[in-house]
Amino acid sequence: MSQFTQGAQPQNRVAQSIGFLLLDNFTLISLASAVEPLRMANQLSGKELYRWHTLTHDGLPVSASDGLQITPDAAMHNAPALDAVIVCGGVDIQHSVRREHVSWLQLQARQGRQLGAVCTGSWALAKAGLLDGYDCSVHWECLASMQEAFPRAAITTRLFSIDRNRNTSSGGTAPMDMMLHLIGQQHGRELAAGISEMFIYERIRNEQDHQRVPLKHMLGSNQPKLQEIVALMEANLEEPIDLDELACFVDISRRQLERLFQKYLHCSPSRYYLKLRLIRARQLLKQTSMSIIEVASVCGFVSTPHFSKCYREYFGIPPRDERAGQQGNNLVVLLPIPEQQVNSSAVLALNRAQGESTFASVRI
Repeated sequence: MSQFTQGAQPQNRVAQSIGFLLLDNFTLISLASAVEPLRMANQLSGKELYRWHTLTHDGLPVSASDGLQITPDAAMHNAPALDAVIVCGGVDIQHSVRREHVSWLQLQARQGRQLGAVCTGSWALAKAGLLDGYDCSVHWECLASMQEAFPRAAITTRLFSIDRNRNTSSGGTAPMDMMLHLIGQQHGRELAAGISEMFIYERIRNEQDHQRVPLKHMLGSNQPKLQEIVALMEANLEEPIDLDELACFVDISRRQLERLFQKYLHCSPSRYYLKLRLIRARQLLKQTSMSIIEVASVCGFVSTPHFSKCYREYFGIPPRDERAGQQGNNLVVLLPIPEQQVNSSAVLALNRAQGESTFASVRI
């Protein structure tokens, strides 16, 4: 598999072709969040770096969850040459995945194509057995049901997951973060940053950012006391409440409290509380100009050295590096394929963009 390291700018790259498989009731915002960065990558570079094709199982129009209808470019079995396929899911995903989808996705995997999904589209890949042993992301509303239905898939709460040749993201605008990461890895961070600026996208989130999953969707409605305890923790990050007091507030013993956390959240109450405080600290470091000392204080840490130690242990980097924007390397990138001479949507969009002041404004 070809990979390009940061800063590398290989010449004579051919356009990469990505197929977006649209399932019934897919979410339009997730599709747009994935496609628009590709269009803007072409516009800002002044080159056809990417092509995209919309596909359905039979080539007929499909309705998004908001009722808007999309006429696809082709049926999936008549798709042009592709180097990656991204499944776009949405509402009622369990009934949107057809046997034909499963068979076709398995064929794409056997042919060595990269596979991805946005919103709830990961369900289709998991149904086809293509996420077994892979880290993957899915919209939080589908999280619990996927964990139960597909125990061999490592389903996370991260906004997006890139694991070898599987690229999956949750819904909403999260696909944009995933695509910006892939574009940045393949064509340089300057291009990714330029795309972000064009979309007024304040911060490109990374693989370590998590969805804000409502606890009730992780626990169901059977654990009201545990949900109440977590709500108390979230409301008291600056001055953490003692665990005995938390137990007293909801009228259970300290021992019962610890059992609830171990059984349903798979960690101790103190560890979970620490995680909440560190996640809040990460948000403040990335989104505000507060000093590290101030962040440590408002997140309930008695000293900056203790805060830095805990932060490094949890996130793998110290707070000062987080503030500086250091990120990990070696994300999987899309594979190039021989250029196909087709009059694609990407070519038409690139032609239209030539009149824009930003056309070819980023050199790669």
